[in-house]
Amino acid sequence: MSVSAGDADRPLLVALHGWLLAGRLWEPLAERLRPDWELWAPDLPGFGTAARPRGLHPNLASYGRWVAEQARQQAGSRPLVLLGHSLGGSLVLHAAPRLDVQLRGVVQIAAGGGVYQPRPFRAVRQGGAAFLRWRPRWLLELPASEAIGSPLRADLRAARGLLACSMRRTAVHQLPRLASRLTVPSLWIAGSRDGVMEPRYVRHLAGFSPGHRFAELENCGHLPMRQQPTQLAALLRDWLDQLD
Repeated sequence: MSVSAGDADRPLLVALHGWLLAGRLWEPLAERLRPDWELWAPDLPGFGTAARPRGLHPNLASYGRWVAEQARQQAGSRPLVLLGHSLGGSLVLHAAPRLDVQLRGVVQIAAGGGVYQPRPFRAVRQGGAAFLRWRPRWLLELPASEAIGSPLRADLRAARGLLACSMRRTAVHQLPRLASRLTVPSLWIAGSRDGVMEPRYVRHLAGFSPGHRFAELENCGHLPMRQQPTQLAALLRDWLDQLD
């Protein structure tokens, strides 16, 4: 994606997808933000079509370092705004302190938490591990496999490791502390009908971040960049235009 010479000082938007997803999740939103804003949405290593390099450990801290390094490399001297969806929101919080003055803002979409719930988390871990163990790889050979390809292709160690890491008690309790250390404006967005990350958990975590704004998209589920890209783009444009 290109940006006009007159907008060369505008922040590059770096968008991070959630668990078992891929960068193409952001395509509808990117289309609606052009040509005013450039959005770069990479496949996280081990997901989509990106291989996980040796030395990148399947945990939030290691992936957060990778995000910061790749974002800085992609942006060059331009400022940055990080966008995170679901698990990608946790990576944003880990990457943010590494970007110093280059980071101008943070957008968290369907990303909340900070409240440890032993039984529900255990059920999600077990369900996720079972899916990864028994996922039918032969479905990739079907003509319509593109829509479900990301979950089936995901690197086993990366997917299992990030899921387990994100649901440990220490990782969950760390999220409010990371949010409270944000030094840039932040926008937290929830879907009113999100059954994966309920709005109350997004609002809860947002409350720890100084200078934050919370917004709720009506009649929207867990994937607003797919379900309501036009409304999401309008919300983002309004907030981005107010950044220094």
